[in-house]
Amino acid sequence: MSDLSASNLSELFAQHTNLYSKRLPVYQAEMLNSLLGVWHDHHARVLDIGGGTGIIAEAVQKFLPTDEVVSVDVVDRYFPTLSIERQVYDGTHLPFPDNAFEAATINNVMHHIPREVRPALMREIRRVVSGPVYVKDHVACTWLDHKKLTVLDAIGNIPFKGQIEAWYLSEEDWSELATQGGYRISERSSGNYRSGLMALLFPNRLEQTMRFERQ
Repeated sequence: MSDLSASNLSELFAQHTNLYSKRLPVYQAEMLNSLLGVWHDHHARVLDIGGGTGIIAEAVQKFLPTDEVVSVDVVDRYFPTLSIERQVYDGTHLPFPDNAFEAATINNVMHHIPREVRPALMREIRRVVSGPVYVKDHVACTWLDHKKLTVLDAIGNIPFKGQIEAWYLSEEDWSELATQGGYRISERSSGNYRSGLMALLFPNRLEQTMRFERQ
C-alpha cells in the first residue's frame, strides 16, 4: 500500500488518462483518504459498484488494504489500460456467486440510482459480499443542498460523460436504506474536499463516507 497523496494519485491516473495532467486530483485523493479512514481490516477481494471509468477502483486496489478489486457498471466507460477486472452488468443481478467478495465500495453512485431501486441493489450486494460496504456519497439536508449538489455533479461528471440526473439522500434516508438492505451504519466521516470560497459555496458537510456493517 503506497502513500495516498494527490501527487501519487496523479502519477497513477496519468497512466490511464490525461484529464489530470494540468491539475492534481485533490478531490479524489480526499475521497480515497476518507474511505481509508473508515476502512476496517484487510479485504482480499473487493467489489466496486458503479465504477464509471474505473480509475477510482484502480486507485483502491493500489492504495487501500486489498489484494484485488473487481468493478461493475451498467455501461462500459472503463479506461482500456486498467489492471483491474471490470464487467458490465444489467443493473439488477450482480454476476457473481454468493459471498464472492469480502467487501464492496460504492463511490458517488447511489444518488444517481432511482429511489425505488436502491433497497433491492443493497440486498443484492449483501448476497455477493460477506463483509462491509464502504459508501462515499453526498448528504442533502435542504432544498438548497440539492441545488448545490446538482452543480457539483455537473462539474465533476460532464468531463467523463457521467450521469447528471440525481436524487440525493438525507441522513435519515441513508439510515433507512442501510436498514432496508440488512445493514447498519457503523461509522461516518466527512473530509476537507474544498477550501476558501468553494467551501463557503459548497460546504464539506455535503460529502460523507460511511461503513455499512451487516446486521
